[in-house]
Amino acid sequence: MTSAAHDLPRVVRETRTQLSALLADADPAAARWVAEVRERREGTPTVVLVGETKRGKSSLVNALLATAGLSPVDADVATACYLVIRHGAQWSARAWYPGRDPVPVEPAELAAVVSGTADGPPPHHVEVAAPVPLLERLSLVDTPGVGGLDSMHGELALEAAAGATALLFVADASAPLTRGELAFLHRAGERVETVLFALTKTDQFRGWRQIAEADRALLAEHAPRFAEAVFHPVSARMFELATTAPNQRAAEVLRENSGIGELQAAVQRTVANRAAMLGEANTLRALATALDGLSATLDARGRALTTGEREVDALRERRDELTAQRRASGRGWQVRLRGETQRARVETTHEVGRQVRELQAWFRQAIDGADRETLAGLPQQVDAALRAVSGRVGAALAERLDRVAQSVLAELFSPAELAVIRAQLARQPRPPVVLRAPERRPPTAEDRLLVLMGFSGGLGLGRIAMPLAGLGLAAVNPFVLPASIVVGLAAGAWMARTRRHAADKQHVRQWLSEALADARSTLEALVAEQLIDAEQQLSLALDDALARRIEAIDAELREVERALRMGAAERGRELREVSERLARVTAGRDRVARLLDAIRALRDGTAPP
Repeated sequence: MTSAAHDLPRVVRETRTQLSALLADADPAAARWVAEVRERREGTPTVVLVGETKRGKSSLVNALLATAGLSPVDADVATACYLVIRHGAQWSARAWYPGRDPVPVEPAELAAVVSGTADGPPPHHVEVAAPVPLLERLSLVDTPGVGGLDSMHGELALEAAAGATALLFVADASAPLTRGELAFLHRAGERVETVLFALTKTDQFRGWRQIAEADRALLAEHAPRFAEAVFHPVSARMFELATTAPNQRAAEVLRENSGIGELQAAVQRTVANRAAMLGEANTLRALATALDGLSATLDARGRALTTGEREVDALRERRDELTAQRRASGRGWQVRLRGETQRARVETTHEVGRQVRELQAWFRQAIDGADRETLAGLPQQVDAALRAVSGRVGAALAERLDRVAQSVLAELFSPAELAVIRAQLARQPRPPVVLRAPERRPPTAEDRLLVLMGFSGGLGLGRIAMPLAGLGLAAVNPFVLPASIVVGLAAGAWMARTRRHAADKQHVRQWLSEALADARSTLEALVAEQLIDAEQQLSLALDDALARRIEAIDAELREVERALRMGAAERGRELREVSERLARVTAGRDRVARLLDAIRALRDGTAPP
């Protein structure tokens, strides 16, 4: 790490302290809001473990947490759903099914539920709470191994990792990275910011060092971002054997040679540093928003002190114009907002149709070349694919709504006014947008696939910002939408095991068509519901923004009238104070922008500017 990278946390802290003091002197309310943003810590950092089947992910989880049996391990059955392990005062487990309240899971049933071998449909994920010290600082997510990284499960694992604090990629020492693993890492290089590597089972393969070198060479060719990555050699088996060692010395040697301690330290160090910098970046973005608003206010005060009567006439004209815009019904910005949201609906509906058609083509080809065992696992593949599609649709919808808000706001307000509106809305508390949970679709007489629908939220994917994030408030904006519209096919895997003719390819093709048709109609309905709610919320927010801007103009008019009553000496003195403060605010805003660029460069692995 360069000297500049080492100094970055110190420079960020000093800048934050100085600019917070400047803000507290000029705008105490804004300074309090920035302090609240800083105190509003993110949740516990999350580390997502990803790897092909039989790479030892679950064994590694147990070793990292120094708790045997926490993540169920079976040589023949892979983890079939996400296992989310968090800190808790006592042991407990809950299974989360789409569209239902979580169901408690007894310890004796955990392995069957997680592996998908229990009776009934498998859950979307299982959450385990454990009184393990490491979990006070981070949570772990063991991703499904069913299907492999070159399947649809790999896409879902990638999206989970993209929303986490760090990805821990698990390879083993038996052979170099596979084509599926390399393809996954190539995609991860574009979407995941922090990746660590663990090379498992080193006690079983003496040539693990040569395998590690071969892996680095393959990464340099196929995923060059990770060419210089450090591989942490580990043996979960040696770490577990330490618990039954004949004496303390032997136990210490086994633990040391297992490499688990070094990996634990690397994970904690990486996650803690990244979480700290993310928190600082969030505070800097809040500072930038507040400073933009203060800069616009100071600039207006400067104009009031220098322009006199001309400024009064201009402000009154602008106030009357915005008042007319607000009173307009069915015209102007309201028509524009309605038209843009309808266009977003059409675009998103077309995107849903395109992605579902691509899935159908992909799975039809997979069915043609599938054997009986592959067909039996197909429903889980479809489940994973639809969850990935629904996540992408949700993200694309939020992006489109962001553009809608930007276009309407740009039509209503000038750039200087937007800075003031941005700062005002950031500090305005509002409840989140809550959509009603859709009802479950019952099975038909033909025992078709159950389509279960629900909103995801348990895998560190968090929530994405509502359209007003386009104002620059993505990190702190109180308007939020669900992170994804999840269409779960959790009943599919269970049904595939119970059907007598699951291996009939023609039947599976028919099942696939019906399942994807149901999923498409469900997604389109949920998109329509989201857009209706979003249009209402945007309309209210824009009306409020107009009202606030009108109030601000009235305040500016009073400031101009006050300035007109001043003497020349008093006016000159105040103008100098305003100019000096504006210069400090402008310089501070530039420093914040440079520091955010430096944090982004450090995050992306490039040299900081």
